Amino acid sequence: MLKIFNDNGDQNIINQSKDSGQKIFGNELPILAALALGSNLGDSQTILETAIAQLAALPGIELKSASSWYKTKAVGPPQPDYINGCAILQVAMTPQLLLDTLLATEQKFGRVRQERWGPRSLDLDLLLYDQVILDTPTLQIPHPRMRERAFVLVPLAEIAPDWIEPVSGYAIKQLVKDVDCSDVHLLKSNLSHHP
Repeated sequence: MLKIFNDNGDQNIINQSKDSGQKIFGNELPILAALALGSNLGDSQTILETAIAQLAALPGIELKSASSWYKTKAVGPPQPDYINGCAILQVAMTPQLLLDTLLATEQKFGRVRQERWGPRSLDLDLLLYDQVILDTPTLQIPHPRMRERAFVLVPLAEIAPDWIEPVSGYAIKQLVKDVDCSDVHLLKSNLSHHP
């Protein structure tokens, strides 16, 4: 397992890596990353589906599976309900480059960051990147609040139930049992889970 910690601005990389193949942080590429998607402004379902398609068309990203869409109560100030889902991507890019790609995609869909947990046309969160634990000023992996959020864990458990969240050591299917899922409602099923 690879762990990268930010301790007073310093990064320590701990990993036993192989000597062949292209590597990022010592891991061979491509690797799997888990992504959460959400929207509560505009035609949310179309926005989310278009965003996934655009990401999958980029070099270095392949869509491996996508969850069903769920209608969920918003966290934060009063605002419309969200549509949420998750996707598993196979990526050949660093976590930071993937984050930058997600932020650029949000901007294409009119994302404006005015208030914390405010309404948004598109929200893309990098949840997991293989078994990497990363803590830098710009990025934390696993996503620091994913274990508390039913709107993340329910769709993620649908497509990656056995993925081990590396901080807790628990599989997603175990973590979802520890959150209140009463505000997460299936909106549109994706029976194939594949593009």
